[in-house]
Amino acid sequence: MSQAVMDWSRLLSSKRYGHESIPPQEIGRSHFHKDHDRIIFSSAFRRLGRKTQVHPLALNDHIHTRLTHSIEVGSLGRSLGIRVGELIADQLPDWASAHDLGMIVQSACLAHDIGNPPFGHAGEFAIRDWFRRHEDDPRFIPMSDAERMDLQTFEGNAQGFRVVTRIENNLFDGGLRLTYPTLGTLLKYPWTVEHAGPKGKFSVFHTEEDILQGLGEALGLIPLAPNRWARHPLTWLMEAADDICYAILDLEDAIELQILTFDEVKPILLQLCGDLDFDDAIFNSQASARRKISALRGKAMENMVNSAISAFSQHYDEIMQGRYQGELLQDGEALVREGLQTAKRVARERVFPNNRKAELEVGAYTTLGVLLDAFTAAVYELHQQQGQNLGYRTEKILNLMGIHAPKSEWSLYQSYMRALDFIGGMTDNYCQYLAKQFGVGAC
Repeated sequence: MSQAVMDWSRLLSSKRYGHESIPPQEIGRSHFHKDHDRIIFSSAFRRLGRKTQVHPLALNDHIHTRLTHSIEVGSLGRSLGIRVGELIADQLPDWASAHDLGMIVQSACLAHDIGNPPFGHAGEFAIRDWFRRHEDDPRFIPMSDAERMDLQTFEGNAQGFRVVTRIENNLFDGGLRLTYPTLGTLLKYPWTVEHAGPKGKFSVFHTEEDILQGLGEALGLIPLAPNRWARHPLTWLMEAADDICYAILDLEDAIELQILTFDEVKPILLQLCGDLDFDDAIFNSQASARRKISALRGKAMENMVNSAISAFSQHYDEIMQGRYQGELLQDGEALVREGLQTAKRVARERVFPNNRKAELEVGAYTTLGVLLDAFTAAVYELHQQQGQNLGYRTEKILNLMGIHAPKSEWSLYQSYMRALDFIGGMTDNYCQYLAKQFGVGAC
């Protein structure tokens, strides 16, 4: 039997989630430009400006937030998409261009962290651990194993997919109503929690299982198992753009925070440049470390983009057949691969153990724990009391949730997911503020 191959005419469909038919083209904006604009102008995207990238609540204004990180990833994603579009121009349908691919990848990159909770990855771990510690709590016993797994393996990727398809703009009526290709590209892990593996990575909660199924069928993705699909080919480019930014820009932040020096970072960047002998007059000048590293950044990014494109081309057939299991940057140029490994080791040994970072991340556990306890208790009381004779504190907490407040007739699982929509959408600052208000007398 011949191997199934994904088809670009389906992968680049103009169909938009939340619309029964393909809407007419606007003058001056393609369908995929609309996706870009809807993400940029969404409240969830704006709040990324006050959410942790790597270093929580940094006092240095040059440190990346989730917003600046997402914009930079989007810029690289656009370049990668255009390059691949030019590479496969003869395979694209008549209505799609290389720049359309660039816009799809850029839009997915802009939204790739839109579901991350306060305090970044530390917030993810705090939410997971809180639900695991309360596994035997009467509040959670009535749920199914799959529902508990969603909560205990809370994933920013899955929450992001929920944000753009359910929460933003058209609440439970298509969300941002993005095109299928942008949604497909956004699905870094197009499966549900039972396929998450040891690292707990998945991009779809069971609440969005039906959307995953519809997307997979409409885009012609390769089905691998129930609730598990092969990636959209453009997703590999989104991942590569994110990896490039992590490798270079996180090193810049470490220099800004004086965790690392320019001289310690320079050899890593030279590896990523693919030229260990590259020199610039600025390196021996009295210029700031910030100016020196900018002399290397562009060259390193260009080389890493070239390396990723080369790997994409080399593994193109596997990607289109849903068989590719690697990473573009790891499968590209040797110096890029070695530079990435060195950057990760330095981050693990020098950056992540930083005392202030550790203190704030531990504090995130307490902050989110206070809120999770208060909001899940209120949701549970609403469910048990069927909305009648609620306590004063419970009513006030539910009022705070506004449009995110669940209905008394909803299942506990659906109701807890609404609480997570509210808490997960908070900025670091608001999360801290609200926890302080709840902290006195909190369980």
